[in-house]
Amino acid sequence: MRTLRFAPGTSAPSAGSIVLLPGAQQRLEEFIEAGFVRALQERALPFELILVDPQLAHLADRAWIDCLREELMPASRPGGRPLWLGGISLGAFMALRFAASGAVRVDGLCLIAPYLGSRIIAAEIARHGALRSWEPGPLADEDDERQIWRYVRSLPEQSPQLAPRVFLGLGRQDRFADTQRLLAGAVPAQSCLTLEGGHEWAVWRQLWDNFLERHLTAETA
Repeated sequence: MRTLRFAPGTSAPSAGSIVLLPGAQQRLEEFIEAGFVRALQERALPFELILVDPQLAHLADRAWIDCLREELMPASRPGGRPLWLGGISLGAFMALRFAASGAVRVDGLCLIAPYLGSRIIAAEIARHGALRSWEPGPLADEDDERQIWRYVRSLPEQSPQLAPRVFLGLGRQDRFADTQRLLAGAVPAQSCLTLEGGHEWAVWRQLWDNFLERHLTAETA
């Protein structure tokens, strides 16, 4: 598992970690080129940023879940520090799938332009009128998409002390906007941000800036 770690842009002790997973065929260096690291460090936020490429990102192989848990997560939250997990597009899908596995409790999910799987399953959910009305029944472990939607459906049922905070950001013209809107309807309105634009780095960087301002700067102020 390839990782790149970036220390907080402050001399204060680290208050937590943010782990980000890339989208399909994205290089970790693209986060750097798009200014994600600079945006965090310029705000002097006491959070370490960890970029992770599981290298087993084809969804039929769940070895990446164990790999992420065993190799990365214990080192990312010494002393019980807060842990945010997220990603872009397929990386956000994987973040949700990891959270759904229950392998490690995460304190927050930063979901930027998430790919959310087949529109067939989204249509199946939509036929029930709302995610809360959808009953998936028993699921196989390899049914990643339904595992994710069942996890999202369970979030309101979790206690406030255990449920992860959520940031969902998307572009209004994103090619996955229809399924993203279904997800947006299942989380608190204040957790969501929609900007003009498509499935592209310019939009993702704006969403990252908003995540830092709305969820991290406010929490550490």
